[in-house]
Formats: sequence, structure tokens, C-alpha cells
Amino acid sequence: MERKITKELLKWKRDINKKPLLIYGPRQIGKTYSVLNFGNKEYKNIIYFDTNINSELTNILSKETVLEKMVNKLSSLTGETIFENDSLIIFDNFNNKKLFKSLKGFNGSKYHVILITNIKEMIESLKGEEIQIKTMYSMDFEEYLKAQNKEQLILFIKDSFKTGNSMPFHSLALEYFEEYLITGSMPEAIECYLKTKDLNKVRSVHQKIINIMKSDTVLNKNLIDITRSVDIIDAIASQLQKNNPKFQYNVMKTGSRASDYENSIDFLCNNNLIYRSYKISNIVIPLNKEKDNDSFKLFLPDTGLLYTKMHLTQNKLFMNNNMKNILYETAVANTLNSLGYNLYYYQSEGKAMVNFIINSRQGKVIPIEIVNPNLTKAKALTLLMNKFDLKEAFRITENNFSFKKEVKYIPVYAIFCLRDVL
Repeated sequence: MERKITKELLKWKRDINKKPLLIYGPRQIGKTYSVLNFGNKEYKNIIYFDTNINSELTNILSKETVLEKMVNKLSSLTGETIFENDSLIIFDNFNNKKLFKSLKGFNGSKYHVILITNIKEMIESLKGEEIQIKTMYSMDFEEYLKAQNKEQLILFIKDSFKTGNSMPFHSLALEYFEEYLITGSMPEAIECYLKTKDLNKVRSVHQKIINIMKSDTVLNKNLIDITRSVDIIDAIASQLQKNNPKFQYNVMKTGSRASDYENSIDFLCNNNLIYRSYKISNIVIPLNKEKDNDSFKLFLPDTGLLYTKMHLTQNKLFMNNNMKNILYETAVANTLNSLGYNLYYYQSEGKAMVNFIINSRQGKVIPIEIVNPNLTKAKALTLLMNKFDLKEAFRITENNFSFKKEVKYIPVYAIFCLRDVL
């Protein structure tokens, strides 16, 4: 399956002043697959190392300081010739920042090196070093359509997003997006669905990925925080289904306090295992000045995982608008996170709520509301825009593209296009 990261990898390869490239992202999003696929297409050979299980490699990297000698030893270790400008050297599961010092010699050399990690601390520890860093995310809806060879449908969606005209294949796009909501954005789940069309098998893949997420909490080191991290992952689906989706500790366990769970939530958010959206009740730039640290929603990083955690069936989902809206909101949260935005939602004293508020790169405050068909007369967005004199907003809807006053109506399947305007 073609991934957007491929264009970034090609750009990196063609850079005559290239540095080693670190690709970061949570597990199961296709980092290794994408890099190997790129290497097979673009290089004479691949020199692959799993740094987690290769003590000989660790010995070479920790002791050898002369680049050519290191290259020769790496070549001997794999039995592969390493060609200048035509071999891709991959260090997978690169989680030891001390070993990076040994790789500095590759900077500006004729050897092409990619490191892959799922540890967020690696990014923080290597800032300022001679390395290029790219964050990778799971598959968006555009990538999902490409996996089904629906490039023409993508062009129609993008054109309607740009012009505001109705999209002629609206119903078809909605059908594909509803599939995407259920399969989610994880490559293994998508591949399973495309091959089998069996949602029970897809659900099994989801459960496996959830278990992997839970296993990643061991990086937290503190046993109590590990247990609480797992509890949080398990609780998100039910918390989002409450009338008030604000995350409540006492729902987790009677008598629980913020101090019991804040370390675990911080860990999960910092490692992109969950996302947090803070409540704001006033519009001030920057938005983080107004965030309520005690009031927030938590989202899973994938609609498919949420679908499985909510114990939904396809029929149950499409008969229940509230359930669908929870998945839509999760999809938008994932999209905004992949664009690098911190997440905020607006709630007035009268409890009127707008799903997302962002401070765009152009300096604008832009509300994004997900239209709930059960609340056709909801006025939260209008009240918010009037109160704070906001001139631009998006409504995410199941209807076709349209524009009313200062609000652009976007079908849910077109949220991937937001990257072009935010």
C-alpha cells in the first residue's frame, strides 16, 4: 500500500547534503514496511538491522569511530556489500540514544541511513543533533482510497473541497468512509479487510493492536502507572459515550483523583498512544492560555480500535447517530493531531459545545463542529462565532459540500483535505 511518507523519503534521498533520517511513530502504523518498500524500489540493496536483538551490531556501533571501518564491519556482519549512494542502511527499533554518536559520521557521507523508532524520547534526546526527523502517522482516508485504486474519487473530493461545489459521487465516498471508520487506519487491519472483507477477522487484528498498545505501557517503568495506563486505554470508549464526554476519574474507580492518573495520561499522550483535547471557555491567542487542565476528553488514535472497544456491529453503528458521531470526532482528532495541532474544544457556561478549536498556522482561530443529525437546531457554533467575532469555521457533516455565511460545510470523508488549508 502506497504511503505519503514515500514522497518525503524520495525528497530525503535526493538531498545532496542529507543527514541520517529518524522516522518516529507508534507501533503498527507501517513504518518498517514503508521504509523497506522504499528501499526495495529505490536502492540496489537493503542493509537491515534490528537493533533490539543484535548484540554484535551494538558492539560495532559503540566501539568503531572511523566511518569506513564501521561500514566494512557492518557489511561483514550482514554478508552484503554496502554501495555508496546505492545501499539503504536501516536501523530498526533504534532506542539507544548513546549509539547515535557512532552514526554521526554518516552525516553528509555517501551512505544513506534511516533509523526507525517508536520511542518519543528519542526525538527529544536527539534534538540539535545532526539528524533529520520525520513523524509518521497511520493511514488517512486518502491513503485508504489509494489502497483500493480509487485515485479518481480522490481527485473529485479534492476538487469539490477546493471549489465548494457538490461532489458527484457523494454517496459512494460516504460508503467508503464508513468502511474506513470500521477498519480504522492501521495498515494491518486495512490489509486484512481488503483481502477478506471479514469484519470478525478485522476485529481480531484490532484486539491484537490494542494488546500491543498495552504492552508499550511497560516503558512507563512504574508498575502502578503501567496498570493505570492500561485502565485508561480500556476506559476511553465508555467515557466518550457519556452525556458529558469529559474524562472523569471517579468513573474509572470510585474515589479516584487526578493525581492518581495524571502520570499515566501524560505518558500515553506523549507517546501518541492516546490524544487529549482540553476544554476552553474563552478565545484568546494562544489557546493554551485558556485551557482548563482539569477538563479534557481523551481519544484513541484510531477509529477501528474504538469501534472494537465499543463492541459495535456494522448495523448497530449505522442505526445510531450518537455512536457514529463519536467515531467522526475521533477521526477529526486524529487528522488534526497528524497536522501537528494541539487539541481544544469549546464549552460555554451554558454547556454549548463545539468539538474542536484550532489556532491555524495563519494565526486564525478556527472552530470545527461535527454536525449531529439528532441535534439539527444546535446553535453552539453560531453563538461562539458571534460572541468572539470569528470569521471562518468548518462544519463536518454527512451532507455534500456547501457554504453558508462564514461556515464551510465539509463531508466527513473530506477531512483529509483540511491539511491544505489549516
